[in-house]
Amino acid sequence: YPSSPLFLIYNPDLLKGMMTSIFYYSESGRWTKPFPAHDLGTYPVANGQLYGGDMPVEEAGNMILLATAISKVEGNAYYAAKHWETLTVWADYLIHAGLDPENQLCTDDFAGHLAHNANLSVKAILAVAGYGQMAEMLGKQEVAEKYIGAAKDMAREWIKMADDGDHYRLTFDRPGTWSQKYNFVWDKVLGLNILPDRIMKKEVTFYLKTQNKYGLPLDNRFTWGKTDDTVWSATMADSEGDFQELIRPIWKYVNETSSRVPLGDWYETLNADYINFRARSVVGGVFMKSLDHYLRNKRK
Repeated sequence: YPSSPLFLIYNPDLLKGMMTSIFYYSESGRWTKPFPAHDLGTYPVANGQLYGGDMPVEEAGNMILLATAISKVEGNAYYAAKHWETLTVWADYLIHAGLDPENQLCTDDFAGHLAHNANLSVKAILAVAGYGQMAEMLGKQEVAEKYIGAAKDMAREWIKMADDGDHYRLTFDRPGTWSQKYNFVWDKVLGLNILPDRIMKKEVTFYLKTQNKYGLPLDNRFTWGKTDDTVWSATMADSEGDFQELIRPIWKYVNETSSRVPLGDWYETLNADYINFRARSVVGGVFMKSLDHYLRNKRK
């Protein structure tokens, strides 16, 4: 999922290759949960999930958003149509459980479990909207109206639940907290138009005054940052100047870190120390701004 911007620009068939096996496993009868598995096993044997726990909202949102992105890049929803029943199960799960997620992991699993995760909720909302847009592309107008309407209703609730003055909360039940809402970026990049423009503007303004010397922390709990997540958050900016202001500290980290690990994606924003992770596909996420340009030009 984090690497998808690179593959969507370069060759979406490669992204389909990563997704198809997950669809097949979900449709095999061996996996019966209403959301995708986190993994299919350890290479080269794909005999079932080995990860210690599920990521229900995360994985359902990921697969639907990626299917939506493929549809936007290719100009049709033919790939999604092949797995429509499965996508429908996942979209219905997100309507039921995605607005206010229970205690569970998300893609930032190294930060631990969170309940009422506002950023994870955003992923669910935009995935429901993406399912609606794919339905529209397939001529399923009533289905499209139902799911896009549901996403807009969820978004209105989200704004009330997450509002914390000049920013939005880390979790709905913790005032005085904040986190990067990098999942917002799909609303802009995919042209979903579910959230009012002021939402992303408020977040970006807060990020600009909250970032440290070497970048924007992931949330208020720690001072560490993630290169891919921050590029997604920066892509939310509606001006090139604000985008550059959020990118410049990442360049400074890469240029000044004492680590010899090339582009370690998890690092300390106070002193540019590499923390962990090397040679990970998530660095494909730094192409999110390029994907935004690419799809924006396709819509013209």
